[in-house]
Amino acid sequence: MTLRKLDKAEWGAFFQNLTRALQGAQAEIDVMSLSIGAQAQTGWRPLFGLAYDEKDDVLEVALEGLDHLIPKPVEIFFDDQAGMIGSLEVTDRAEVKQIVKFRQPLALAGESR
Repeated sequence: MTLRKLDKAEWGAFFQNLTRALQGAQAEIDVMSLSIGAQAQTGWRPLFGLAYDEKDDVLEVALEGLDHLIPKPVEIFFDDQAGMIGSLEVTDRAEVKQIVKFRQPLALAGESR
């Protein structure tokens, strides 16, 4: 596992490419700060996509049944696992960390895709 920091200039294109790469994946979100501790925002849900809106300075994580917005992100790291992205760590201006974890759905034994 290697954490890599994304330059802000890369955010838009990175999330467009990541959305394509994670088609069919699931995600869960945890939120951590000194005031609230660590809390699960949501359990595993189908991921629709991720997008960074430069104009409004907001990162959107679209999941089934939840449109999670992270306003004013200041740092974004991703977990590089042998060329695969396992998670994102986003810190916003209020120093709240939001961890977005990814997984691909598992096929049932004996079923082919």
